[in-house]
Amino acid sequence: MGYKHLVFDIDGTLVDNEKAVLATWQETILQLFGKHYETSELNFVLGIPGVTTMERLGAENPKEFDEVWVKNFMKHKAEIELFPHIEHIIAALKSKGLGLGLVTSRTHNELNNDFALGKIIDHFETIICVTDAPRPKPNPDPLLVYMERCGVSPDEVLYIGDSDYDYHCAKNAKVDFGVALWGDNRISHSDTRFSFNSPMDILMI
Repeated sequence: MGYKHLVFDIDGTLVDNEKAVLATWQETILQLFGKHYETSELNFVLGIPGVTTMERLGAENPKEFDEVWVKNFMKHKAEIELFPHIEHIIAALKSKGLGLGLVTSRTHNELNNDFALGKIIDHFETIICVTDAPRPKPNPDPLLVYMERCGVSPDEVLYIGDSDYDYHCAKNAKVDFGVALWGDNRISHSDTRFSFNSPMDILMI
């Protein structure tokens, strides 16, 4: 298709960390707000920046709670794994000479405290975290910053993710989107450029 860069979301796309993230939020909310949520009630936190979640919960100073979240997350990080075949796929794409990047709603602190992601992170030349762009997904800013840094145009980039936030980020940046269907994805749009049932399908584009 002529893509020069494949850019990936992390959570739910490369890394299977949903249980760890939900458990972390469950503990953090109980600790900070004294409220208990079942993990089934916390799906709204997936795919968005932690600061945004805190704002939705009514925190007055959301950024102050990042330290508490990270401390709780460290208890669960051993539960996080790469999805099957991801390590092989990323290495294979790299060997083809493609530019590989990450555009994520994680902070740099969250990025650096992930052992599973650490197995593949050296393959990614450019990483855009939530603090690297003026506005987070679903705004186009993270992908726009990525393209500016790499000197590429929208038609040279494919963004792969699993959520509506990822879809809208790509659409707003005029970048083709491929939906990752191997996790517990939450995307409601059918007009995606590609639908990948398995990470192995990415090698077919």
